Amino acid sequence: MQTTKSERCLNPRSLALELLKENYGQISTRLLLVQEKYFSILDVETFSPFSGLHCASFFGIVEVVVGLIEMGCYDVNEVDFSGCGPLGWAARNGVVKILLGREEVNPDKPQHSGLTPLSVAAFYGHEGVVKILLGWEEVSPGEPDEWGKTPLLWAAQRGHEGVVKVLLEREEVNPDKPDVWGRTPLWYAAEGGHEGVAKILLGWEEVNPDKLDNAQAPLSHASSRRHQRIVALPESRKAVTPSAS
Repeated sequence: MQTTKSERCLNPRSLALELLKENYGQISTRLLLVQEKYFSILDVETFSPFSGLHCASFFGIVEVVVGLIEMGCYDVNEVDFSGCGPLGWAARNGVVKILLGREEVNPDKPQHSGLTPLSVAAFYGHEGVVKILLGWEEVSPGEPDEWGKTPLLWAAQRGHEGVVKVLLEREEVNPDKPDVWGRTPLWYAAEGGHEGVAKILLGWEEVNPDKLDNAQAPLSHASSRRHQRIVALPESRKAVTPSAS
């Protein structure tokens, strides 16, 4: 049964669906994304395409996401101007279950710069989302992006201890895998002063605190950044050698 115009006016969900079900250009994407630091540094003349489904996923509005999918308005795997799909935006906001419930959704589809939804969730510290995504066979937890950064490396860089622990439970995850600059998860944890993450990583035999990037080992880097609590960790003192000081 169709709703009348007056009924739609009283129904915020219907109004939202009317606005977002149309083709690209129905929302002011530039104003929407101005809060995103990543996009503020891009020289982008237009923020199209960016669909209504991308918008609803960006905000994590589950009810509207469900409505748009049920109406068949959009391809749930389609990427926007930045190369990010609805699942990527949902992973950023911690809302993925509804999209993963769709048979056609690819849970490991690379987003901008090769980041997968798992990397995005790890970056923002959404431990629950990480666990959900790891439940899918298609998801590769040890796969690096274009910068050579794995989900573990992103989580370590941001200091998300819970996500680091979850990822390290997977055999495919290398706790000492460096990025294209030679920087390991421990290196980034040391740089950021993330003592808890550094302690977790140093508990793994595979992690080498002496591994250099282009210039410094992780613990030497921590010292140069004045993160003395990391340098002073008991695990650090056992593992470190004079060449890293």
